[in-house]
Amino acid sequence: MKISTSFVAALALTTAAFATHAADLLDGVKSRGTLRVALEGTYPPFNFKDKGELAGFEVDLAKLIATKMGVKAEFTTTEWSGILAGLSAGKYDVILNQVGVTDQRKQAFDFTEPYTLSAPQLILRKNETREFRNLEALKGLKLGVGQGTNFEQKAKATPGVEVRSYPGAPEYLQDLAAKRIDAALNDSLMVSYLVKTSPLPIKPGAPVGDVEKSAIPVVKGNPLLLAALNKALADAFKDGSFKTVSVKWFGVDVSKAPSER
Repeated sequence: MKISTSFVAALALTTAAFATHAADLLDGVKSRGTLRVALEGTYPPFNFKDKGELAGFEVDLAKLIATKMGVKAEFTTTEWSGILAGLSAGKYDVILNQVGVTDQRKQAFDFTEPYTLSAPQLILRKNETREFRNLEALKGLKLGVGQGTNFEQKAKATPGVEVRSYPGAPEYLQDLAAKRIDAALNDSLMVSYLVKTSPLPIKPGAPVGDVEKSAIPVVKGNPLLLAALNKALADAFKDGSFKTVSVKWFGVDVSKAPSER
């Protein structure tokens, strides 16, 4: 889940945005024939550039949603630090970039129904027979985490767990496969992606934290656009097209809670 450092700026711009969006943004989407979508373009597997072209789960999802709305997706890449402020300023219609739904953000934006659900989740060796239902079950054992991540903080706050920090997933997965650590910890969406794409003998373990939601934010005062986006998502959930896109990138349906996949 992405957490913005520019929320205060975004909130400050919202009042001005109300005047800009006196008419519902859906009118502009329909008249242009495009849904203007912002994303980073540097956040694989969600959105990134492959040989100069945008690719990833949220790129495919944006195209799917736009098609169901009868328009085309038009992409803007921007740094995460200013992405919410850009939405408030009317630079684009929506953001698809793992924007977490929080009470603070709800002050400035309306959100669609969530399209991803995630939680901290363990990664285990494929032949692991021990069941670790929570971090406390790893007392006396070695747990690999990404250096500087919130998962590192969560692990270090658990008494008795020997936490080993790594530059990234490739390094701790190698140590996991080589039995130098007993488990690793990451976001459940990344766990699904890593298990799907890694050649190493690994498997998903248990979720070990609260479920968090990501959805599409829309500047308040645009109920028609919000309804159109929700309808497109509902249709994609119902006809299986969302699941197809999700399985392509993660191997599972990421609209389901980690415990239900």
